[in-house]
Amino acid sequence: MSGAGPSADAVILGGGLVGMTLAIALARQGMTTHVVDAADPSDTTAANFDGRASAISTASWNLYTHLGMAEALATKGCPIDAIAVTDAMKPGRIDFRPKPDEGSLGRMFANRDLRIAMYAVAAGCPEITFHTRARVAKREHDAHGVKVVLADGQVLTGALMVGAEGRASPTRDEAGFTPAKWSYGHRAIITGLTHEQPHGNTAWEIFYPAGPFALLPLLDDADGTHRSALVWTVAEKDAAGVLALSDRAFLAEVEKRMGDIFGTIAIGAPRSSYPLNFHHTARVTRDRLVLVGDAAHGMHPIAGQGLNVGLRDVAALAEVLAEGARLGLDPGDAQTLARYERWRASDTLMVATATDVLTRLFGLPGKLPSAVRRLGMGGVQRLPALKRWFMDEARGMSGDLPALLRG
Repeated sequence: MSGAGPSADAVILGGGLVGMTLAIALARQGMTTHVVDAADPSDTTAANFDGRASAISTASWNLYTHLGMAEALATKGCPIDAIAVTDAMKPGRIDFRPKPDEGSLGRMFANRDLRIAMYAVAAGCPEITFHTRARVAKREHDAHGVKVVLADGQVLTGALMVGAEGRASPTRDEAGFTPAKWSYGHRAIITGLTHEQPHGNTAWEIFYPAGPFALLPLLDDADGTHRSALVWTVAEKDAAGVLALSDRAFLAEVEKRMGDIFGTIAIGAPRSSYPLNFHHTARVTRDRLVLVGDAAHGMHPIAGQGLNVGLRDVAALAEVLAEGARLGLDPGDAQTLARYERWRASDTLMVATATDVLTRLFGLPGKLPSAVRRLGMGGVQRLPALKRWFMDEARGMSGDLPALLRG
């Protein structure tokens, strides 16, 4: 394939939490990448850019450790020592709490802190060439190689193209992938809360027919102020009204849903929102093209697994490409990519389906569905083996794990 400019093993389109982490993982294997992103790190790491926080599973933390990100992040994350699951704060909740010697169920991080650590590690990798504020004008991928033409005329070539732009991936759509997709008709309201009582490193998942209401533990501020992240799912038709509420009215609505578990609460961050939808692409590879992260599978945040599933994509793809390289295979080798596709297919489908079923199950209104749910939750609470299975799933430590995800 013709095209001027520097060549690399892979051209990664999307430099977010999944795309750039993949570039770092490949760099650790000596593989070169071009990473193309429409944003700029100075914007995405600004304090007011994005108030979102992510639950990082044990497996994902192992990945960050192997890639050299864990040291910078160690003091930034709040351990999740327990998860409380309840149907509208009624009796019959499930408490997931591992034994003291089993470690936490994960860690909560502000996305901004994840980005800062990620970009710092990437800056020390000469194998990564980062193109910021860049718009892709043309993509080509065939049996001979890949070529990406940027809007400024720069031409990037490589052996493999990776679509990592997220849910609205133009690379996926242009290549003709046809994901199963639908909208939930819901929107997630995101903000931060400060509160009188400590959260005890417990994440709360409170289910209402309108959608889940999640309280996620964050580290205390330097002055000892207790903090949590709030992810409140509301109907799309109600979202604008909720966002427009005064702080006092907003807090009153929040208190109705969480009770007084944290004592007096206050707003700790600006409010933002994003629509909730589902998509899953059964095929994630074509000629020298592979999809990772939300470009391949977008799911409801009900279980906080979206980013973790994307990071499992990263670990699996990095492993199959590294093994292929040791055998002398090209990064775009069709059999190598087919192995990645097979490896990830069952896991992504299972997690996506489970989150969709949970969303629909807990969204059924009425006293009878609520009673049935609480009966089932009570059964789980009394079965240690079943609770352990759920905790292993939350940690991401089940199934056939790539080496980067193991401790």
